[in-house]
Amino acid sequence: MLRAGCRAALPRRPPGSAPLSGAGGAPPGGTEAAAGLKRTPLDALHRSRGGRMVPFAGWSLPLHYGQGHLQSHLHTRRHCSLFDVSHMPQTRVYGRDRVRFMESLVVGDIAELKPGQGTLTLLTNERGGIVDDLIVTNTSEDHLYVVSNAGCADKDLAIMRGRAAELQATGSDIHLEVSDNALLALQGPSMARVLQAGLSDDLAKLSFMNSITTTVFGVPGCRVTRCGYTGEDGVEISVPAGQAVELAERLLHVPEVWPAGLAARDSLRLEAGLCLYGNDIDETTTPAEAGLLWTLGKRRRTAMDFPGAAIIMAQVKEKPKRKRVGLTSVGPPIRPHMVILGPKGTPVGTVTSGCPSPSLGKNIAMGYVEAAHSRAGTALAVEVRKKQHPAVVTKMPFVPTQYYMAK
Repeated sequence: MLRAGCRAALPRRPPGSAPLSGAGGAPPGGTEAAAGLKRTPLDALHRSRGGRMVPFAGWSLPLHYGQGHLQSHLHTRRHCSLFDVSHMPQTRVYGRDRVRFMESLVVGDIAELKPGQGTLTLLTNERGGIVDDLIVTNTSEDHLYVVSNAGCADKDLAIMRGRAAELQATGSDIHLEVSDNALLALQGPSMARVLQAGLSDDLAKLSFMNSITTTVFGVPGCRVTRCGYTGEDGVEISVPAGQAVELAERLLHVPEVWPAGLAARDSLRLEAGLCLYGNDIDETTTPAEAGLLWTLGKRRRTAMDFPGAAIIMAQVKEKPKRKRVGLTSVGPPIRPHMVILGPKGTPVGTVTSGCPSPSLGKNIAMGYVEAAHSRAGTALAVEVRKKQHPAVVTKMPFVPTQYYMAK
């Protein structure tokens, strides 16, 4: 039940991307080629280890491996897992006007970032909607490092290139470079011990949302960023594509490091209360509705110089009419698109993500409800197969996060 429920909770596809397979074995190479799916540098490694490959956001990626989703999820919480997230675009922004360029697109205070420090920020449109969520790092070198979502790759790059051209036409110094590096995420409570064995740098000095460029298990030129999508202590490692398999095999040679796929990634992030673009946030939701106002820099709020600032700041003052909330329930699993009902049985919102929690042994979900019903502890219901099942608005994260802050 847990395995089936979490598989069903995997994201619906962004417009224009291949659907995520929900049944059957790994599609043969001919089918993938016909579908135009891209493959990461670790594709052969996934297959050799029994990865069940499925289409996701235009890529062929592993859903899970032989140990199954439930075991993989719990192993990540207790030990350490390696995820291939090479489908996520990595962009470098060069030039003396790179900070001004980035701040013309996002809500965060990029200028305040110290060398090596990063932040989660939102790319917004003039209606205040969220075009994408990004991690932007002010590297210790001469550029900004931007990681975005695979389903938003084409539109993000078009927006960035268009804005760069506008500023270049007025004499600004900006240059974009799309990286072909692979991206590996090592996540779990034993991550630091596993990775430290392959680093000369002291990982204890690297705080959450900070990064360094270093050699990892003999592979030079890797960017190690202490972040991740599971709620656990973890890193994302940007590694030259030609050496990605070498690094992955070195990490997987450690017995407690298991490979993990999309299914565990989705249930782990939901337990951590983290949004999935295309499900929980999109161009029809604003930072205020999504509970992401903390991404707005103080200086940026005052200046109101980001796309959609007037609409977003009006919601800050007047409060949004709907809010993203967490839900817990017993009974049948809660799935995306299910209707959330108020005390009188009338619709008050919609589920955007949901699955049985492997860690908690009960259903968890998030969705949007009318603001009047958003307070933690509010008793609601979710309609599952035309029957009402009790649910309670619950604070997120559902499972406490373990992000590392250096002393």
